[in-house]
Amino acid sequence: MNRKTTSLFGAAAALALALTACGGTDETASGGATPAGAYDKDATIQIGSLYEPQNLDNTAGGGQGVTEAFNGNVYEGLFRLTDDGEVDDLLAKDYKVSPDGLTYTFTLRDGVTFHSGKPLTSADVKYSIEKVVAPDSQSARKSSFSGIKKIETPDDHTVAVTLASKSISFVYNLSYVWIVNDQAKSLTTAEDGTGPYKLGTWKRGSTLSLDRFAGYWGTAPTNKQVVFHYFTDATALNNALLTDAVDVVTSEQSPDALAQFEGDPKYKVNNGHSTTKLLLAFNDRKAPFDKPLVRKAITSAIDDKKLLNSIWGDYGTLIGSMVPPTDPWYEDLTKVNPYDPALAKQELTEAGYPNGFEFTLDTPNYDPHPTAATFIKSELAKVGITVKINIITADQWYTKVYKNRDFAATMQEHVNDRDVVWYGDPDFYWGYDNPQVTQWVKQAEESDTAEEQTALLKKVNEQIAADAASDWLYLYPQIVVASSSLSGYPLNGLNSQFYAYGIKKSA
Repeated sequence: MNRKTTSLFGAAAALALALTACGGTDETASGGATPAGAYDKDATIQIGSLYEPQNLDNTAGGGQGVTEAFNGNVYEGLFRLTDDGEVDDLLAKDYKVSPDGLTYTFTLRDGVTFHSGKPLTSADVKYSIEKVVAPDSQSARKSSFSGIKKIETPDDHTVAVTLASKSISFVYNLSYVWIVNDQAKSLTTAEDGTGPYKLGTWKRGSTLSLDRFAGYWGTAPTNKQVVFHYFTDATALNNALLTDAVDVVTSEQSPDALAQFEGDPKYKVNNGHSTTKLLLAFNDRKAPFDKPLVRKAITSAIDDKKLLNSIWGDYGTLIGSMVPPTDPWYEDLTKVNPYDPALAKQELTEAGYPNGFEFTLDTPNYDPHPTAATFIKSELAKVGITVKINIITADQWYTKVYKNRDFAATMQEHVNDRDVVWYGDPDFYWGYDNPQVTQWVKQAEESDTAEEQTALLKKVNEQIAADAASDWLYLYPQIVVASSSLSGYPLNGLNSQFYAYGIKKSA
């Protein structure tokens, strides 16, 4: 199945610690089993993907594709989220937090240069953070930094950030901020990062190549070049793997095709951990979706298990909430709003809609959204609800739904981990507004310990499920299929990133 996406939330997203302090690359991924030393250090790795960037700037709507290709490969942050979900020091050598928890002082690593040759300074860090929070920024994590009061650069290697209130997630959130040369221009078509690769050539609609950066401050990549090959069709992508045109597929989206790889020793099929949720999101500001009973009724009218099975077979997970099992505050809430058409009809009657109602479902034009929308339309018809499916492009979705809030209900995938906090923001596109949830999210962010944060966000998770703030249809599987000649590729696809620097190809 073709799931080509420009999801805003791949960016994206969805973080804690595990890399050596002396090197820039880690090798926590363990795809394949190439013997140590038996690999070609000058290999070119051919990577197949359905997610071509919209542009090369993750604050300008670059989408999931630019995160996949550039995050950790071309651009780096003060911290890095590993494939195992840990947060490591990266461009920050160390940091200190003031006793009141409001000021973070970061010391930058020595000897780091941008691909242009310019040395990294604190001015670049200040610029990069401000770029994320700028009025025209499209960063999905923009609101995470709204509490920044001031950023100071006392010297070239020191950055001091003062917050208006405590933020236990501040370091985690900084892993989303790419450090960019403050003098760089045309970042939608060019780059100037500090990562182990520099941009080679981007042939729109075809390929994007990354070349090993000779001046990299950390451990050099285990390959010389990576080339992302972009496809608009999952079948064509699989054929490319079968014909050796690509070495690895970043995220398999055609479950029916897996059988041809699973029985062949030339390939390895890896089932990792995903953070991508498929949502039926309601506009909770508008009738009838301003009534929790209506939202609960719709949730109970849809057989999520049948939907998941029809698309993914035995892969994927039902979650019943926004929180995937990899988040610390995960709970299995699938029984809160069980599949039960009789219950759905009862709740509709109690909500004042005994004969149902009609609404338009704005649906992105890439898979699996149209397929899932058709299934939802059929399920809701059984309880008297008429659904009109309105197919829109990713750009139209951004303008109509995300920006203008001009919708009744929509479908979208959210790729980040730890993004349940968006339900604490009444201004977010779905308009869920529960003052108690907003307070819990705020208190969780200002917690002194991870235990306090976890307890409060479990309350948030339970409340949004009780209110059916959205219908969380299922958690995507994360299936990476690769040639058996490869090892070291990431397995989990956390927040859509795909670190290429540890990939090895047999000599």
